[in-house]
Amino acid sequence: MRLRSDEREQLELFRALPRDLAPRDAQDLMSYPFFSLAKSKRLTPIDFRMGEIVIKVEAAAEHGMATIWDADVLIWAASQIVQARDDGLKTSRLMAATPYEILTFIGRATSVRDYQRLKAALDRLQSTSVATSIRQPAERRRHRFSWINEWKETADANGRPLGLELILPDWFYAGVLNEALVLTIDREYFALTGGLERWLYRLVRKHGGRRGGGWSFDFRHLHLKSGALSPLKHFAFDLRDIVRRQPLPNYQLSVRHGPLGGERLVFAPIPHSTRLSALQAASIRLSLLWTSCENARAIGDRPYRAIRDPILVLSGTETVAIALPRHRSQRS
Repeated sequence: MRLRSDEREQLELFRALPRDLAPRDAQDLMSYPFFSLAKSKRLTPIDFRMGEIVIKVEAAAEHGMATIWDADVLIWAASQIVQARDDGLKTSRLMAATPYEILTFIGRATSVRDYQRLKAALDRLQSTSVATSIRQPAERRRHRFSWINEWKETADANGRPLGLELILPDWFYAGVLNEALVLTIDREYFALTGGLERWLYRLVRKHGGRRGGGWSFDFRHLHLKSGALSPLKHFAFDLRDIVRRQPLPNYQLSVRHGPLGGERLVFAPIPHSTRLSALQAASIRLSLLWTSCENARAIGDRPYRAIRDPILVLSGTETVAIALPRHRSQRS
């Protein structure tokens, strides 16, 4: 994608910060249907209206609608901008980075195939058209934009690839610069594999982080806000499955029936002390496992090899390293 010289000349290039950053997400994107939740190509528009909020998302036939996995690139961009601002650095809508920097930040592999998938994601972000009334002063005004105005691959004089450059839209950039409109998210978010559970985590993080007692939403309300194409019956089945699996980091989900019989999804933050206790329990279990293996000489070589290296236990934002002693098995 070629960057227009007129827009590019007005912007100062911001190069990605070369260090690990806390993931930040734009609150406006966390509770409204801006992205496809399916990995298959979606061409059906999203036409969402709730009170004064209007959102219309349209896809290009060639690429399809930008997905919630493609939105990881926007989380990377928001994280870079917020950190640079906090460090007192000048930010810009024109950003430069290497594919490796983006892919590793969002928890992806760095093979050629992953690089090609990143480029496909950038194409979808650039070709998806959005119109919304959010953050517009006049009630009937709509801000129209694409998630990425333009992007291109860069190379040196000998044709060796250097990285990527992209231009963010004003609407997104202005929201990220507003400190009140950005939230830190858990890095485990990138490991969530389902589109619905990813959308649900962002919704829960936006609302559930504000009060310890949590929130609850009617299933029909969630179905509307998700923009999902599946019927309510299938959507409700998927929600119950997510509650059964409890995949959302740092939040506990449950289902209850309202006074009129409808189902409601209830979510609340898991207390920090509870998360820490779970990590300590995992540490004890692994230590006992090692002791059992040490005492069971008949267990053979393979189990020793499976557990002889340090084990990292992840839960929410906490990481515990359990350094197990190395063992060299002896054959009789």
